[in-house]
Amino acid sequence: MSSAIFLGIDLGTSGVRGSAIDTQGKELAIARTALPRIQQPSDWQHASFDVIRQLCDQVDSGLIQSIAIDGTSGTVMLCNDTGEPCSPALMYYDQSCTDEAEVINRHAPEDSAARGASSSLAKALYLLKNHDHAAHICHQADWIAGQLCGHFDISDENNCLKLGYDPVNREWPKWLTGLGIDSTLLPRTYVPGTTIAPVDINIAQQLGIPAHCRLVAGTTDSIAAFIATGACETGQAVTSLGSTLVLKLISDKPVFSSRLGVYSHRLGDSWLAGGASNSGGKVLLKYFDQTRMDEMTPLLEPGTPTGLDYYPLAQAGERFPRNDPGLQPLLDPRPDDEVKFFQAMLEGIASIEAEGYRALSQLGAPAVTKVFTSGGGSSNPAWRKIRELKLGVPVEIAEHSEASYGTALLAMRAIV
Repeated sequence: MSSAIFLGIDLGTSGVRGSAIDTQGKELAIARTALPRIQQPSDWQHASFDVIRQLCDQVDSGLIQSIAIDGTSGTVMLCNDTGEPCSPALMYYDQSCTDEAEVINRHAPEDSAARGASSSLAKALYLLKNHDHAAHICHQADWIAGQLCGHFDISDENNCLKLGYDPVNREWPKWLTGLGIDSTLLPRTYVPGTTIAPVDINIAQQLGIPAHCRLVAGTTDSIAAFIATGACETGQAVTSLGSTLVLKLISDKPVFSSRLGVYSHRLGDSWLAGGASNSGGKVLLKYFDQTRMDEMTPLLEPGTPTGLDYYPLAQAGERFPRNDPGLQPLLDPRPDDEVKFFQAMLEGIASIEAEGYRALSQLGAPAVTKVFTSGGGSSNPAWRKIRELKLGVPVEIAEHSEASYGTALLAMRAIV
């Protein structure tokens, strides 16, 4: 197996990305295909298959042993026994299923991740009410996995969390029956990184992958990105500095808080607890463009705090670590010195990050011991120093943070 190759496919918001790695985790090839703004399942299939073909053209395809898929969490559709879509796809950001969310709230436990209008379960209830003859509820990653192996009643524990799956007892809970869902519509759940089935021989020939290639259970896009960083020990965490601030921490036990939007996924023998703040890069871009931030970064003085106590938000409303829909941005007083204002904003976001990890610890997760960082803001060395001072732990830039790389690691774990 020393020359084996493993593929990971990531279905993102705007495109599909693929990674091919060897047994040492070296990335041998990458591929990308764009997705349209308004998407149907057929778009996912065409783009995913195109990415797989691109990867096969860049490596010795005969060495490919397994493939795993990740997709956006909470993107849902219905299909029949043969995989034909019975409904449109409702994307992860869709929050229109408010009536269904109210019904779920009457049945689901207080800290269930299935609560809320954007959950997989709310979308599934809406689609089942409006589309007949469905045989399976499928997440985005499930349906593409089904296209590869011919089985559409499959999913993984991470994607199923927002569909109501109980990750603690590893079962579909009894309260789901109160919603009138036929249990046969619910997928069989697999542990991410375990083998599901061989790739269908006809599909293998069509894509140029060997007949012995196995389909491995994948995960959600955000968890795949976490896996990519290499964080693996209790207390280690990943902060994604994108348009928002997303925190994920490895815990020795699950922690939940629907009030703060905190829930836990199984991750091997541990748990991955996380929350997301509305602060982040979006508020910085409201005041500065990237060029100006790059110009000011060498002028920052991380070791000399500004003394300004900011809570930077692009608009009113926060979800984690404070649950306050009416929370106003705090960016006053504003100094005349633009560099000082910029540093104060970075300090404020770092304070929110530190408060977030304290909130997870107060819920029962361990104290953070090390933070890997990813996203656009991770490349700012002064901000990283500010964050280390606020967090009191080492902060490292993750060598890998692409979800497709993390999913390729899952594909490898099933074989090696």
